[in-house]
Amino acid sequence: MLQTQLLLQVAMAGIFFLVAVAMDLYSHRIPNVLSLAAIFCGFAVNGYFAQLNGVLLASLGFALAFALLFPVFALRVLGAGDVKLMMGIGALMGPQLLLWSLVYGVVAGAVTSLLLIYCKVGGRGLLQTLKRYWDCLYCQTYFRPEPGEAAGQKVPYAPALALGWIWACALDPHVANLMAGLQQWISGGV
Repeated sequence: MLQTQLLLQVAMAGIFFLVAVAMDLYSHRIPNVLSLAAIFCGFAVNGYFAQLNGVLLASLGFALAFALLFPVFALRVLGAGDVKLMMGIGALMGPQLLLWSLVYGVVAGAVTSLLLIYCKVGGRGLLQTLKRYWDCLYCQTYFRPEPGEAAGQKVPYAPALALGWIWACALDPHVANLMAGLQQWISGGV
């Protein structure tokens, strides 16, 4: 993979994630135009630099994101905007980095979800949810979440997906080499 291609992919994915996180935190929506732009850029960049192999790689990343995330969307765990955004990231970065981004995104999601919910409902709301879960287990009956309870809150997941992508990039040797080269170039040690 060319350094120019990787630099363009990382820069574009970073911009897409920045906009998606801001929109998701502000309005709990990721615009379709952003996801479509990510998908288009993924196919365009990979097709330009690697021709047919690039288009195939973009297709694999796109399809893998859909295959893994559509069932999660169908269960109403993840929003459609998150799925479409990750389809764009898959097309842009390829299946391997997408897969690791999702794995690390799940880990980051546990932390960010708890922090965001705590900011919304506080410790009392979290305790109410734990008590309700205990009651559900003890009585073997489902009880709906009450207002102000953690379980009834919508949590934007784009921040977790972005953190998962950053984590995956930090551990990827190609991206790490690119960043080291950029750091050296910026400091004047070409």
